[in-house]
Amino acid sequence: MSQLLDAIAGVPNASEPIPGIVTGGQPTLEHLAALKRAGCKVVIDIREGMEPQPFKRPEAVVQAGLEYRHIPVGHGAVSDATFGRLVDAVRELAGRTPAFVYCSSANRVGGALLPYFMLEQGVEEEDAVAQALRVGLRSAELMEQALEYVRSRQGV
Repeated sequence: MSQLLDAIAGVPNASEPIPGIVTGGQPTLEHLAALKRAGCKVVIDIREGMEPQPFKRPEAVVQAGLEYRHIPVGHGAVSDATFGRLVDAVRELAGRTPAFVYCSSANRVGGALLPYFMLEQGVEEEDAVAQALRVGLRSAELMEQALEYVRSRQGV
């Protein structure tokens, strides 16, 4: 188990689907401090702006010494631009900058990472879906949106 994954022990659906990038549900202030100690540099919050959280963001993340990025993924339709921003952000960080990506339960994180698994890592659809489910994906609607985004980029 990596130090980053150890740092988010207790976060719902904590996982490390990409080396150096951990994912999960809502962290606490203690998790943010532990992430910093473990070498994390960036936190990507994909919760919508109006969703309640147990701390003020971005202030709490910045006070913990971490860079805060907000790429909101709603509970309804997710735009191609949003999927694209997430793929770009993960591509930029993967293998270079330790990061944590979260929503309330990791459902949206799993769905948001599905295009990365397929488009950037070349994972076949069935395996990419299984990986997204391990991350926390539970929404069939979000899964279909992510797969449609991938298909539109693959010309299928």
